[in-house]
Amino acid sequence: MTTAAPTRVAELERLAARTWRGLEEEPYGDWLLRAGGGFTGRANSVLVTGDPPEDLRSAVVGVTGWYADRGLRACAAVPVPGGEEVDAAFAAAGWTRDEDVLVLVGPAGPWPGAGVPVLLDDAPDEVWLAGYRHRGAPLPATAAAVLRNAERPLFASVRPDPAADRPAAVARGVVDDGWLVVSAVTVDERYRRRGLATAVMAALATEGRARGATSCLLQVTASNAPALTLYARMGFTEHHRYHYRWAPRG
Repeated sequence: MTTAAPTRVAELERLAARTWRGLEEEPYGDWLLRAGGGFTGRANSVLVTGDPPEDLRSAVVGVTGWYADRGLRACAAVPVPGGEEVDAAFAAAGWTRDEDVLVLVGPAGPWPGAGVPVLLDDAPDEVWLAGYRHRGAPLPATAAAVLRNAERPLFASVRPDPAADRPAAVARGVVDDGWLVVSAVTVDERYRRRGLATAVMAALATEGRARGATSCLLQVTASNAPALTLYARMGFTEHHRYHYRWAPRG
């Protein structure tokens, strides 16, 4: 388990938030309200680092109303260490808790790409979007806008069959303040165990280093054992964790 300082946790959470943004964002004291049409927790949750503009009990009510106004179930992203008191306030209001998400950090490569050709683009085309499975499901209509909503994002893909309507592997990367933040790593089940996840990450790291990145950050659920094994081999270690709290339905 991480022993990271809460201040550093907050800094990295805010950095990661700049690389995966909601389509609407609004400060709420030190917190950040984000809405993106319901696509991903990161783009549709309030990031609770620092202090809200009012006491915690009132802040929970305020956050709930902000999301209700947008037709969304209220959600909070709670990093630990540093978010324990806030987490208790949401729990007391009946908000349910998701599993831990591990924030892993490591060097920005170099990693061997196994000679796999990787295509890099500055926007996701329809083939790339077909290859990204968020929680195993096809993407909603708002996904492309959320994915593009960052400073100079990179979209990597492996396409062994140019005529195919889905690539073998995809990943997304954004460089911010010397960090390459990698997300959306997806390998088609027909192409797994061929080093393609490493290949797309290696391609992102090569371009990321050219843009000034020296470190890499990514997020993975605690239950995703294969991914954790892969990232450990690539030199990643756990920095901290976060989890989502969801408001009661209705």
